[in-house]
Amino acid sequence: MVLRSMIPRGLALLHLLLVLSSASASASELPSAAAVRVGVVLNLTSEAGRKSLTCVSMALDDFYSAHANSSRRVHLLVGDTRGDVVAAAHAAEDLIRNNRVQAIIGPLTSAEAEFIAYLGKHTLTPILALAPISAALTPLVAPFFLHTAPIYSSQAELTAAILDKFRWRKAILVYEDSPYGAGILPELVYALQGYNTFITDRVALPIDAAENYLDKVVYSLKENSTRVFIVHILPDLAARFFRQASVADMMSDGYVWIATASFGSAVDSYGPDRIDNMQGVVTFRPYVQSTDRIMNFTVRFKDKFQMENPGIQEVPNPSLLLLWAYDTAWSLAAAINRNRVPSSTPGRTLLGAVLNTTFDGLAGRFTLVNGQLQLSTYEVVNIIGKGARTVGFWTPESGIFKNLKANNEKGLKQILWPGDLATAPSGWDVSSTGSPLRVIVPSRHGFDQLVKVSYNPTNISFIVTGYCIDVFYALMKNLPYLVAYQYVPFNNISTYDSILNLVYEKKADAVVGDTTISTDRMNKVAFTMPYTDTGLSMIVVLKKDSSRSMWIFLQPLTHTLWITSLAFFFLTGFVVWAIEHRINPEFRGTPWQQFGIIFYFAFSTLVFSHKEKLESNLSRLVVIVWVFVVLILTSSYTASLTSMLTFQRFQPTVTSVQDLLRNGHFVGYQRGSAVKYWLEEMGFHKKNLLGYDTVEYAEALQMGSGNGGVSAIFDENPYLKIFLSKYCEGYTMVGPTYRLGGFGFAFPIGSPMVHEISKAIMTPGVQEEMARIEGKCGLTSGLALLISLSIFVYQKRDEFRAEASRTRSMSLQRLHMWLERLRSTKHRESPIINRQEGEYEMDGLSIVTGYSQKFIKGDAVFAKEATGWNFWSSS
Repeated sequence: MVLRSMIPRGLALLHLLLVLSSASASASELPSAAAVRVGVVLNLTSEAGRKSLTCVSMALDDFYSAHANSSRRVHLLVGDTRGDVVAAAHAAEDLIRNNRVQAIIGPLTSAEAEFIAYLGKHTLTPILALAPISAALTPLVAPFFLHTAPIYSSQAELTAAILDKFRWRKAILVYEDSPYGAGILPELVYALQGYNTFITDRVALPIDAAENYLDKVVYSLKENSTRVFIVHILPDLAARFFRQASVADMMSDGYVWIATASFGSAVDSYGPDRIDNMQGVVTFRPYVQSTDRIMNFTVRFKDKFQMENPGIQEVPNPSLLLLWAYDTAWSLAAAINRNRVPSSTPGRTLLGAVLNTTFDGLAGRFTLVNGQLQLSTYEVVNIIGKGARTVGFWTPESGIFKNLKANNEKGLKQILWPGDLATAPSGWDVSSTGSPLRVIVPSRHGFDQLVKVSYNPTNISFIVTGYCIDVFYALMKNLPYLVAYQYVPFNNISTYDSILNLVYEKKADAVVGDTTISTDRMNKVAFTMPYTDTGLSMIVVLKKDSSRSMWIFLQPLTHTLWITSLAFFFLTGFVVWAIEHRINPEFRGTPWQQFGIIFYFAFSTLVFSHKEKLESNLSRLVVIVWVFVVLILTSSYTASLTSMLTFQRFQPTVTSVQDLLRNGHFVGYQRGSAVKYWLEEMGFHKKNLLGYDTVEYAEALQMGSGNGGVSAIFDENPYLKIFLSKYCEGYTMVGPTYRLGGFGFAFPIGSPMVHEISKAIMTPGVQEEMARIEGKCGLTSGLALLISLSIFVYQKRDEFRAEASRTRSMSLQRLHMWLERLRSTKHRESPIINRQEGEYEMDGLSIVTGYSQKFIKGDAVFAKEATGWNFWSSS
């Protein structure tokens, strides 16, 4: 143990001696140059710290080679932090107070930088930091703190733009447990909200996290259905984290990894063994144009670092951080060379000189604004093969684009995702375990046009059909990817809320059926948008109208029509008399005789019994037209009066909700539905509410409120329409329709399936298919009615034959009598398979044993014998 701890310390000491001897050799060339002490605070036990010190030394050598006549030169004094925050603070304080340094370069970690930043404020010593820090460390807080590496303040916006580019609305954040790591949270949450994207979970990793700790974190992330991860950690920890993710098979198909700029800036410095664990990762970094100067620097840096660290076999290319370390040292040397530092206020003068220093460095234009290095363009890269490949660029003004040309094209170039996938993953998995979705289907006795579960004991299987099932299948088939799911019938239905609780308790993945959307239910599950509209209405019994009177013969015509008809009778008689009385002796006589002829002639046309001979063609024309009008009028009157006398007229027993409330009648609702709660909100007392299965509606209504039944049944329109299509006579829907939330499919809150299925519902192709399904449902109801009538006629065929033998025709009264007999015939219920012995409870679900489970994947249907139902295990 002692030997192992001494090795890095020995390497650090050797590296420090070589660097300082090089600086001393440079200083001895010009003994007349005045030395300005500058401290360097780095972790020399880490490779990143030693590389940074090498770059600082190279920058000073290069600067003084180019400015040989400099009158003032930097003299480096190095403090080793040994990776400890307290040691870093002690080293900086020692350099400032005991060695009288006029500025400090470093450190590389955010925790160390914050300590030293406040020390520089109190001692008036400029701190040129290379650490990635939080944007909260502003010049107002620490005026002597200069951040000479990009602060990455806009990387949250870039991260949000990438997620929006691929329509990923949920992501998990993995960040470093440090001020730098936590600093991105408010910025990232704010940026994602602008794209309607959210962080569903976040995990903070300690900087010194051990391998077993990372294992636990990785496997806990794997259990989440979200497959998009944002990684905001420093390079060394990121390399170890991705290694454990690769071991857990999370660098494979379906996963998305987006790493921030602190990781992207160091990608080029990773060796092949680390790069292999990062295949498919998308990251970004400040854009630095590749130049001959950088290439020359890279060669010299590798040679120098190899000489200073002979134990290292292969030196990778320098990262962007090392380029900024080089430019930082150059800027300090240039500021000291250009400005004479007075002894009275050396810190303030040197701070102003560095802020006013501008030059073209290795990493681009070096300019500090408000103490921070300015950055305008990010490069988006994809880790593939042996390194990173550029796939696009981003600026706050232009967003994401493919290249830096004038006619920049929006978007990104082809990305290879983990698993070598060219197509962007969906970003989530419907099941974290990889098993098919467990879709609960309510199985109950009632109207089966919406949902029906048919059990077949011979081949121990079940079949799920109905309008709701057909719609769900159409939606799943139209998703842009395959989703495996299996139907599980649920028999023990007390209320629909109990079924939805299974989803809330994570014992099921979805509920598919006639489930109504309500605000209370939305607190436990997430609903898709409604796939059919519903409203709350009531049905009542029709009663015979026995209010006939002796004046029924007046009812076929309205009052207006009676008055108009009488007026035209008088007018026609007068017109004919006026034309004929001068030329026709039959229309002459005393005034009373002529007045009688006018009325007699007009009314005799009702039965076409007028005997007066007409002489004028004009009067004949008037009579012809009038006789035609009388024919139509008498025919309509006869038909209407015959209908009134032949058929019984019906009126609803109740016409409004107010009548029910005022008279305290009993009303019914569908057992297990949310209708009961809505009726209570309408003012009905609990004791007046009776629950029924849909097949019991007719009997309850016929019994009436005073005989143990109800006066009205309240239910949603789809059920009532099915009821009225089955019972053609004797019932009607009355009163207003109260709008409800409609039928929707239920999923766990936060499930991405809600958004995907809701989008599918809105597509025109699915809308047309849903209309065809609804039409098929109506056709099925009509066909069922026709079959029922056919069975009735067949059963009563002997009576029909006997009736036909007595008369050759069937009167309307006799037809009505047969319809009444059909309406009053008791409907025998279909036998139900006795499944009591084959049921058992598992995780609170009543599942039929022996039956096979089926699930659909695309257009294929798979069946599996239920010999244990392992997918329902509580684990």
